[in-house]
Amino acid sequence: MATGTRGDVVLDIRGLRTHFFTDDSVIRAVDGADLAVRRGGTLCVVGESGCGKSAMARSVLQLVEPPGRVVGGRILLYPSEGADDPVDLASLHPTGRRIRAVRGREVAMVFQEPMSSLSLVHTVGDQIGESLRVHHGMSRRDARGRAVELLDRVRVPGSARVVDSYPFQLSGGMRQRVMIAMALACGPRVLVADEPTTALDVTTQAQILDLFDDLRRDTGMGVLFITHDMGVVAEIADEVAVMYLGTVVEQGPVDEIFHDPRHPYTRALLEAVPRIGVPRSRRLPTIRGAVPAPGTRPTGCVFRTRCPEAVEGLCDTTVPPVTVPGPGRRVRCLLQEGPADGTTGEETTPTGEESVHVD
Repeated sequence: MATGTRGDVVLDIRGLRTHFFTDDSVIRAVDGADLAVRRGGTLCVVGESGCGKSAMARSVLQLVEPPGRVVGGRILLYPSEGADDPVDLASLHPTGRRIRAVRGREVAMVFQEPMSSLSLVHTVGDQIGESLRVHHGMSRRDARGRAVELLDRVRVPGSARVVDSYPFQLSGGMRQRVMIAMALACGPRVLVADEPTTALDVTTQAQILDLFDDLRRDTGMGVLFITHDMGVVAEIADEVAVMYLGTVVEQGPVDEIFHDPRHPYTRALLEAVPRIGVPRSRRLPTIRGAVPAPGTRPTGCVFRTRCPEAVEGLCDTTVPPVTVPGPGRRVRCLLQEGPADGTTGEETTPTGEESVHVD
C-alpha cells in the first residue's frame, strides 16, 4: 500500500516480508506489509493473534529470532529534518554494529511483558542507564541521575527510591513505566510498542495510554502501536492499519476506519466490540472460524475462508490489489471499488528470498 508523501514520514515500511523457515514449510508471517509512521503521530496496527503484528514490529529492529528472518522489502528510517537519505533497516545485519547503533537511540521498543524483558538481577537505574552509557558515553553517576529524571517523566512515584529497586519489587504497571523510561532514554524518533497494555488492569491501562499520548505530543516522536483491542485504537490512534495473515488489508485515518470500514475483516472486528446499552439477551457478533494455521495460507484473498461476502470463483483465485476508495484510504478487497494504488507490496531486496544482510 502506498505510504504517503515523504514530508512527515519518519518510518516507511514497504513490501516487508518476514518468513520463518521450518523443515516442512515456509511460514509467511509478514507478507508484503506497507506502513508509514509519521512524526508526532500514532499508527495503530490491529488484528487477531497470529496475524503477524508482532513479527512485523520485531522486524523493524531486526529482532526476529531464527528460523525467521526478513527476506524482502524495505524499512526506511528517515533522519532528522534537512537530511534526505534514509537508512534501510531491512538491509542491516541483525547482529551488526549499524543496527545496534539504531536500537534504543533512533528506534526504541516497548515489549508486551516487562517481567520477561527486564533483568531481575540488575536495578532499574542500571537498566535505564545502560543505553545512555552505550550511546552517549555517560558516566554511571550521570546515567543514574538521568534515570531518575526519566522515571519522573513517566510518572513513577518515589523515583529516587525506585531507581535502586529491582523489577520483581515493582507492580506490573510500574514495570511497564520503567520499560517506557528505558525506551525514552536516548530520545528516539520512533517508538514501537508491542501490546504494552495487554497484561494490565483497565485502570493502569488507561494511565499508560494517557502517558503514551502525552509523551508523543511532548517529544514529537512517531509511535507504532501494536494491539488487538479496538478500544485502545479509538483512544490513541491517528491512523489505523488492519492486518490479517501478514497482510495489511485496510489502512486509513482512525475516524474514517471506525465510521466507514471498507474491508469485511475490519467491519467484523468492529462489530465484535461489546457496546454499552445492548440488551444482555442479544448475542455478541463473532467472526466465524479462526485464523488459519501456519503453512495453510488460503489462495486468493487471505480472508476469504471467513468472509461472509466471499464470491466463489473470484475471491479464491485472485489476489486483491490495493485500491484507494478515498483520500488517505487503502483497501485490499476485490469487492471494493476505487482506483488502483499502483503499488504491489512485492518490493524485495536485490537478492530476494536469499537476501544477504550488509553491515
